Amino acid sequence: MADVTGERMTTGRRITYREAVAEGIAREMRGDPTVVCLGEDIGAAGGVFKTTAGLYEEFGPERVWDTPISEQAIVGAAMGAAMTGMRPVAEIMFSDFLACCWDYLANEIPKVRYMTGGQVTVPLVVRTANGGGLGFGAQHSQATENWAFAIPGLKIAAPATPADVIGMMAAAIRSDDPVVFFEHKGLLATKGPPAPPDHVVELGRAAVVREGGDITLVALASMVPVALEAAERLAAEGISAEVIDLRCLVPLDTRAVLASVAKTSRLVTVEENPYQGGWGGTLVSVVVDEGFGLLDAPVCRVAGECVPLPFADALEERVIPTVDKVVARVRELAAY
Repeated sequence: MADVTGERMTTGRRITYREAVAEGIAREMRGDPTVVCLGEDIGAAGGVFKTTAGLYEEFGPERVWDTPISEQAIVGAAMGAAMTGMRPVAEIMFSDFLACCWDYLANEIPKVRYMTGGQVTVPLVVRTANGGGLGFGAQHSQATENWAFAIPGLKIAAPATPADVIGMMAAAIRSDDPVVFFEHKGLLATKGPPAPPDHVVELGRAAVVREGGDITLVALASMVPVALEAAERLAAEGISAEVIDLRCLVPLDTRAVLASVAKTSRLVTVEENPYQGGWGGTLVSVVVDEGFGLLDAPVCRVAGECVPLPFADALEERVIPTVDKVVARVRELAAY
């Protein structure tokens, strides 16, 4: 895989995505005593998804705080801690539950720096388990990046690989702006090379994870492996697809996308968000505004259906983008 960071992973060891979450947090906690963690069952239990395993044992209850079952309390406490000199990492167990603390995320946290003329910053990270594909039902399966995408003042990270989890976690915790960090539930058990020491991935820098010349596929989080598998199948048909992992929605790396479209002249976005209000709509509008002359075919979005997520796996697959859906749309564009 080609990565715009230019870094190569040389070890043969592999770690899971969930292990990378804990490792990324631990690296920052070891280097900065102002970094603390808070959330439901993140201490001795290691988190409901085991993404904070080992942190309580290493750093103790003074820096790893188990909280009541109250998203408002978690994010409110994190906001106060951040405004007074700490760098809290707050966990909201499921991204669907961001709705429970939306006043803080939409009206308070992203506006403090602006409303104080830069005198007060809110350097916090809100981590959350995001997305569907595991049959958790309508209230525990939503991909909610587009919720946060609508709020100016929030950075949005959504890594697809263990190494990116660690590198982007470092950048997120060190940021003086608030970051919503989406960890996809469907990727937690996936494995990849570990990150080298001091690994940092700049927020807002996309990665070209497969090069191609006929069409550009832009994906995020769990849709990256979907796009890569689609590209493999299309290659057997003589269609060369370039795959871009956006990694972040804010900052949004439109330069990388436009550079790819300049080469391929065709664009498909692959997003788990519902089509209505999904991030692909914004990206497509930027490409049309700034690179219309680069296009030789209409732009296309493969996105989630605008319905609540079904519990049954066969029905859930009808709602979320699949390899078959991506391949079918690319074939249409390639023949345009």
